[in-house]
Amino acid sequence: MRYPYVLLPKLVWLPRYIWLHRGILSLLLLTVVVFVILVKLGLWQMDRAIEKNQQLADMEARQTAPALSIEALLNKLDNGSMTGYRLQVQATPINQQIWLLDNQIYQGQVGYLAFQILQIRHKENSALTPDKPWLLLELGFIAAKSHRDELPEIAPVTGDLALIGRLYQKQINPLSHHLLAEPFTTQQGERIRFQNLNLPEMAKMLGHPILPVVLQPDALANLLPTPALPHPWQPFPLSAQKHWGYALQWFAMATVFAGLMGWQGIKYVKKSRSRHQLHKD
Repeated sequence: MRYPYVLLPKLVWLPRYIWLHRGILSLLLLTVVVFVILVKLGLWQMDRAIEKNQQLADMEARQTAPALSIEALLNKLDNGSMTGYRLQVQATPINQQIWLLDNQIYQGQVGYLAFQILQIRHKENSALTPDKPWLLLELGFIAAKSHRDELPEIAPVTGDLALIGRLYQKQINPLSHHLLAEPFTTQQGERIRFQNLNLPEMAKMLGHPILPVVLQPDALANLLPTPALPHPWQPFPLSAQKHWGYALQWFAMATVFAGLMGWQGIKYVKKSRSRHQLHKD
């Protein structure tokens, strides 16, 4: 029964102890909070790297698998990302309108990714199905002109097309994801320059559904200019190696921060002891 009375004086002095040592306690609290945040950021980047490696392995397996038909693609759309799957399809352009995705860089050149919208035949040699979703076809990268008001010259594909290629889906950028379409009329026809590959907004603008994937064909015939336009392949914004690098940076920052704050804490303790010794003297 005496234990509470023994602890009572110490509990009474606890607020005074905290107040007298508020500096070192605040430094310790700040160190722990920031250190934990930096370590968590490093662990998050490690998880992203592991996830990216798994995604790359899945994508490689998809590219070696037989090409999907349009019916198989429609059945898989609700199962997650379609990036890396191959598609074989027969289609016809809905018109000669070309869409130009702005601010693209390929091998150090600034330019556009060109696209055209296709109407699909859902069975081989069958009639076109205008009520079904359209498909966005990537024509390739084309360098920009010296003046922004001048759009590059590129001829649309025409006629019946038998295409095979790989599919991809762009990840949404939360900072900038709107289509921001600008229509132009050139000597070659109608062109639409846009800022983000936002397929739902593109479908809304056209008044017709569009499949949530883009087809990057292995080859395109009758496409000008010649030689054929290149098709950049970057299915993921960051590679697994970059995520590992970022994780290492966060862990290094956590280590350096902990070392600096520990050094500051030692200096503070030494100064406090010196002041206490002077007061005693």
